[in-house]
Amino acid sequence: MEIWRIPGCPEAPDWRVDMAALRAAFPWLEPLGECPQDPIFHAEGDVLTHLGMVLTELAALPAFRELPEQDRHVVFAGTLLHDIAKPECTRTEDDGRVRSPGHAVKGVYRARRILTDEFPDMLFATREQILALVRWHGLPANYLEKPDAPRAVILASMTTRMDLLTVVAEADHRGRIVRVSGDDTFTRISLFRDFCEECEVWTGPRAFASDHSRVHYFRTPGEHPTLSLYDDSKCEVVVMSGLPGSGKDTWVRANANGREVISLDDLRRELDVEPGEDQSAVVAAAYDRAKVLLRRGEPFVWNATNVSRVLRGKVTDLCAAYRARLRVVYLEPSIALIRARNTGREKRVPERVWERLFDKLDVPTLAEAHAVEYRVGDE
Repeated sequence: MEIWRIPGCPEAPDWRVDMAALRAAFPWLEPLGECPQDPIFHAEGDVLTHLGMVLTELAALPAFRELPEQDRHVVFAGTLLHDIAKPECTRTEDDGRVRSPGHAVKGVYRARRILTDEFPDMLFATREQILALVRWHGLPANYLEKPDAPRAVILASMTTRMDLLTVVAEADHRGRIVRVSGDDTFTRISLFRDFCEECEVWTGPRAFASDHSRVHYFRTPGEHPTLSLYDDSKCEVVVMSGLPGSGKDTWVRANANGREVISLDDLRRELDVEPGEDQSAVVAAAYDRAKVLLRRGEPFVWNATNVSRVLRGKVTDLCAAYRARLRVVYLEPSIALIRARNTGREKRVPERVWERLFDKLDVPTLAEAHAVEYRVGDE
């Protein structure tokens, strides 16, 4: 398989990081230079200064240098993008402290758009691996502060390689100046591998007794991951997920196999509601039809964009309440092709709506359903 490379990734023998070249190649780095950071935990200054220090520390780490080439480029890209959303999340509190709540989550959306624009031919799996590093880059430093630390690392393991994440986190910590005594961040990071091994996630996603046990675990706070649960599912619900133009209708026509299809597009036409208008009546009608089928224990297909984890969760919550087995089918041939398809459709989604959906895209994971099928790229 051809290796994906990002310009500026340090290489042997000198392992040099050229920040001037990176800033010239990636203008979206510039706002980081105007973003302040906390004077206690980031006394080095603005985010761009921090990033330069982090990348230099990354290049010096033996763990980074020893990675296979593809992994090095993935880690470098994840590190380059790890604070990309800080400018939009940063606020200065009354006490003078600077905080950036939610910057890792929002960073995923910002980074996905950057990677899509800069590297349109990037493989889906490579992009999502980089985005997972952005999403969880703070975990090795703060996992012990989580209300349920094992659950936090098990959830992250569904999408993230913990060995790569640890390299990013160590560089992130080394590339800052802390003005407080007793900071134990490096100790926590150094113990992260042991903790992950105890949770059985260091070498890959946590293995569960069954798909049903896994879904129950992530839906049930306080549950133990070793639980082996009897599968009492009554029927299967296929939940489609994908941006407008991704091919959901085509997939459904070929694969519904006689199952009833609840299509939000069809309901919009029935109710004469445009995509950019209030969708509450459309969603209510879809839920009413789904409840009828769920009470009967009849399988069906829920055909809608479902790109947001929150909105997708409302559908899966409903189905789980009726003991349905959940299968999510995610389609992404390529973002460029999806955009073109949507533009060429007779009943196209307005561009502003499409772009808003793209900026809310959460690719489904096995923490959400019994099965997730990824129909991506040229598949």
